[in-house]
Amino acid sequence: MTLLGELQLKARYNRWMNERLYAVCAELSDGQRKEFRGAFFGSIHGTFNHLLLADRVWLGRLTGKPFAAASLDQELYSDYVELREQRNITDQDLQAYVASLEEPALKQEFQYRNMAGTAKSLPLAMVLSHIFNHQTHHRGQITTLLSQMGIDPGVTDLIAMPPGK
Repeated sequence: MTLLGELQLKARYNRWMNERLYAVCAELSDGQRKEFRGAFFGSIHGTFNHLLLADRVWLGRLTGKPFAAASLDQELYSDYVELREQRNITDQDLQAYVASLEEPALKQEFQYRNMAGTAKSLPLAMVLSHIFNHQTHHRGQITTLLSQMGIDPGVTDLIAMPPGK
């Protein structure tokens, strides 16, 4: 598998896993999703919001359409249905962005400014790998919170993704 093929696979997995995890969490009450549980971003809802915000910041950098964020814990959407809809749109956009790339572009240096305004430069492949790794990291926190509530989020392994997803 090429590096581009791997990143396209991760984009599909990212979308599939977000759809599954949002569906599990849709069964919770709003209070359960927003209850402080000691996670980095407090709650399940706070963690979902952070992931959406981070992906929008990165997509803005990648597409040249900056997304302004006040902080990494800024709440974009308090309504779960709206948050879920926006997650779906952002996952489609991220998947389309990766699908539009060609292998040589992945080696190119990508220049951006971090949230503190510091200039940075990394290969595009590293940036995309970071985005998907960041998602996996925080989704793991959500699945842990669900497990602590006695809820089985199901298998989250990449190899469990159905063919064609």
